[in-house]
Amino acid sequence: MADVSPIDVQKALNGADYPADRDDLVSLARDNGADASIIDKLSAADTDRFDGPNDVQKAVFDGK
Repeated sequence: MADVSPIDVQKALNGADYPADRDDLVSLARDNGADASIIDKLSAADTDRFDGPNDVQKAVFDGK
């Protein structure tokens, strides 16, 4: 799996409205042309709902 940077995740989720469900963010990332590695990390997040970008970053990079 390719390395994913926080900036890549922010770009993939450009236009997200929070709070947001995981499935909505995965769909948005796909619509924004995100790399498969970002989609995979979002899909594998342990939480179903994110209150904001910081929650996404924690889930993607800290596995929380």
